[in-house]
Amino acid sequence: MSPTPSAPQEGARTREVARTPPDATRATRTGRAWRRGAAPGLAALLSMGAYCLGLAAYGGYPFGPHSRAVNDLGNQFVPFHARLWDLLHGTASGDLFFNWGSGYGVPFLADFVTYLMNPFSLLAGVFPRALVDLPVFLVTLLSIGLAAALMAVALGRLRSGPGALRALPAVGYGLCAWVLYDGHADPMWMWGLVSLPLLGIAADWCLRGVHWVAGTLLVALAWAGNFYTAAMATLATGLVLAVRLPVDGVPGGRLRAAGRAVAMAATGVALAAPVLTVTLRASRSAQPPPVAVYDSAPPLLDQLGQLLPGGGHGAVPAPNVFVGVPALLLVAAFPFVRAVPARARIGWSLLAVGIGASLVWEPTILLWHGLTLPNGSPYRAAFVLSGVLVMIAWLALAHRPRVRELAAGAGLVAALLGCCQLLGTARPAAWILVAGGGTVTLGALMALARFRQRPRARAAATAALLCAGTLGAAGTVFAVTEMRARVPWFQPKLTMSQGALAARRGLTARDAWPRSRTDPGPHEFADNDPLLLGGQGGAYYSSYVPAATARTLRGLGAGWYIRGRHTLSFEDPVGRALMAVSSSQMPPLPAGPRGRYTVVHSRPAPLLTVRRGPLPGRRARPDTVFARQEQALGAHVYEVPRLVPGPGPAPERAPGGWLLPDRPLPTADADAVAAQDTGTAFTARCTPGSLALWYAPWFSGEVTGPGGASRAVGRWDVTANPLRRLGTVPADGVVTVRFAGPGRPYVPERAVGCLPPGRLAAALRALEGPVGLTAGGHGLTAALRPGAAGTAVLALPAVPGWGCSVDGGPDRAPGALGGLLAVPLPAGATRLSCTYAPPGLAPGLAASGAGALAVAAVAGVARVRRGRRPLPTTRPNSEFPPDL
Repeated sequence: MSPTPSAPQEGARTREVARTPPDATRATRTGRAWRRGAAPGLAALLSMGAYCLGLAAYGGYPFGPHSRAVNDLGNQFVPFHARLWDLLHGTASGDLFFNWGSGYGVPFLADFVTYLMNPFSLLAGVFPRALVDLPVFLVTLLSIGLAAALMAVALGRLRSGPGALRALPAVGYGLCAWVLYDGHADPMWMWGLVSLPLLGIAADWCLRGVHWVAGTLLVALAWAGNFYTAAMATLATGLVLAVRLPVDGVPGGRLRAAGRAVAMAATGVALAAPVLTVTLRASRSAQPPPVAVYDSAPPLLDQLGQLLPGGGHGAVPAPNVFVGVPALLLVAAFPFVRAVPARARIGWSLLAVGIGASLVWEPTILLWHGLTLPNGSPYRAAFVLSGVLVMIAWLALAHRPRVRELAAGAGLVAALLGCCQLLGTARPAAWILVAGGGTVTLGALMALARFRQRPRARAAATAALLCAGTLGAAGTVFAVTEMRARVPWFQPKLTMSQGALAARRGLTARDAWPRSRTDPGPHEFADNDPLLLGGQGGAYYSSYVPAATARTLRGLGAGWYIRGRHTLSFEDPVGRALMAVSSSQMPPLPAGPRGRYTVVHSRPAPLLTVRRGPLPGRRARPDTVFARQEQALGAHVYEVPRLVPGPGPAPERAPGGWLLPDRPLPTADADAVAAQDTGTAFTARCTPGSLALWYAPWFSGEVTGPGGASRAVGRWDVTANPLRRLGTVPADGVVTVRFAGPGRPYVPERAVGCLPPGRLAAALRALEGPVGLTAGGHGLTAALRPGAAGTAVLALPAVPGWGCSVDGGPDRAPGALGGLLAVPLPAGATRLSCTYAPPGLAPGLAASGAGALAVAAVAGVARVRRGRRPLPTTRPNSEFPPDL
């Protein structure tokens, strides 16, 4: 048999390697690796150092007393990372699938993949739980560093050039306006900052026709870390690729490169499919948010003003896009840099303008945000424009702009600064950073242009650029942080304060789960106190609050905010008894200092109760919160009289209630108004000694009864008041209640209910509980007393995903009683087992498996082809682009 054609070449390769000293080969590889890591390492260190320096100058956490826990950072992400700590250490009441602590039992997997999949979030398990604010800060800090490092690598794929200079625009990207204004409070979004350069590297491999498997894994990593921002980064990368295809040379052909990119993106997304299928199903089942409306695009000058670091914010919100003074000067100079081919200048300029326009046009805003107008800022995709601006800045710098070209760009920046000053949107910080820092930056850039053949001068100019860029970035961090702290709405939550730690110790000492719940109460420390402190309460703030949970809890008398996407605990005795709450932390009423609470102990119903015989139908009584509680409890405990108008201004009759007389809105002389108008009085008759409660979910104002006054903050369908105590019915049996609110508020006719003494206790004694009950991670098992047929009712909102079996029979979807989970029991049943399975997980795993098979097949084919291909005597230079 004749030898294979590759044999002689293999021998040649062996002889050549033999002539190369091993130490020289190792030194060459080490030097190449050092050069490739210098730029990303420098970018990461400078960006993280600038962020820390700016926070330290302001005194922000962890370098000073000013807390970072504002907005969703304190309300959601610190508590969610505390929950992650519990999961990692095995102390959580629940697991990845189900959370027994929040909302009296809610699904958790969608929360996990949305809020906690940034890989740096795992640092939460390294530190003590009491210091959970620190790993949350590190998630942001390390994401900044990694994003800057990857951007330095991605810029080298666009155009080779000195690593130190590539670090300069990369620092601007790591500390862009989006990070300081939007991303800092949402650690999971920070993975989107990482995803954009990550996907840019994968797209570059498509252009070069290499590393398809590795690129697919990068896509999967981006989407798994945070699919919301990864979708934005993927769309932006596709637009960048659309510009590079006609501008850059493509060895394998443009059509083939585009096909590789599409296949890579589709397979990478398939690998991460569970995060999409689970969250999609959870979103469809979630309580809808308040309707968001996009008014109109901000004026053009307001949009352009956002390019100025540290300032430029007018009264009209606009996308936050600045990327630092050095990048701003280079972007402004880019159209004038003649060394850049005209086709590239036109293509990249149109790309930046097009993305900028798409961020403020409603149809494309919907496209960037998954066809849903977000609540809050509609400009969450602004980081992609910052990334494109950084790429343009690097293309200008890598082509060595001349002095005149830099001067032209500086003139544009000066004109923009002057216009913003006339408009009144240029803050003092913008003048200091742009005029002061820009002068140093411009001088260093001109020095680079003039002294191209003088290495020492170029090194000094490069050092000046890096220092100016880093100090400017730190100054921008300080300016933005200081400006945000002056906004009253951005008041930090208490999170892990001494009061919170004391509350957690009390909850741990009283814990009786699953015999009963220990409720941490209504968000004294964060909007997710059960996640932050422990226990099992009704407070829950998430984009995935199930509609079944929100509607059930509000229907039974709990309050809510944000149209039910933030639920609250019950404050009345029957509601707490229904949900098996044996102790609850309650804030002092009507209003006390934050972080102060009292512990209320009460007798709970069992977590699982057995109702023998058929369930009673709805009574022929008005549909009130009191009737709904009685139906869920299975006993008649309330007296619900009609309200009768008392002396004073007469209310107007309305369907099912009353419209109060028109009352002036609060003014500066609010005390005088209150003295003259104490509201509209109503009376009702109940058994003396009963506990009177009031329920007017959408009423805003003040409610006064025998026990004093309480503040109502209702707003139709957005903010619901809970069922609250009014006081003890006096000896004459007449309850007087006054409602005082601005405008013409509505008061239900049966807004008052009375709970006679001993009636609730008797109803609870009559309930039948299980012989034994265990609650695991995402399931529970109960041993029952054999008896007549009936229904097992669990103090748990009936959300989709539960399956229950009786005495080892097949799993069946349970029903509901008053919104609570209800399972039919045949006669003689002795064992009930219920398990929760996240909807959407099975199809997601199937899609992920298909993606893994595709990757394995491509990897196998590539390996076979490499084995058949003759080995070259030297490695082609194209595999190692210079200066990476």
